[in-house]
Amino acid sequence: MSKHSELASAAGQPAVELPSKDPEAAKTIYWHRDLPPLHAQPLGEHVVEADSMRVIGNLAHRVDLWDSCYRDLMARLENRLRQEVARLGGHYAHVLEESIKSKHDDRSGDVWLRGRLKYLLLRRPGVN
Repeated sequence: MSKHSELASAAGQPAVELPSKDPEAAKTIYWHRDLPPLHAQPLGEHVVEADSMRVIGNLAHRVDLWDSCYRDLMARLENRLRQEVARLGGHYAHVLEESIKSKHDDRSGDVWLRGRLKYLLLRRPGVN
């Protein structure tokens, strides 16, 4: 299980794993240096974004709040990435860049994290 799947489970989100005898066939998301199968055909670069849950407080001074928001954000980003891979007709996503920024709403006192993943969408050869 990937570190992001573990985070998804910890955040209450199911980590979607396809049943297969071949571990490479079941894997959809490849993070940074984790390379997708060599035979995969690139379909283009895309971006997904997501927000974590909102909490009241200051993320800079509360490690527990930051960790909780980070786990939630990563689970949401992974879920969005899987949805987009399926929607766009791909089989794999190779995450190239990730950006996480803290956000706040002065009026409500809410803080949250916003994440952005740039990824390369790929598909198995011979599949249209």
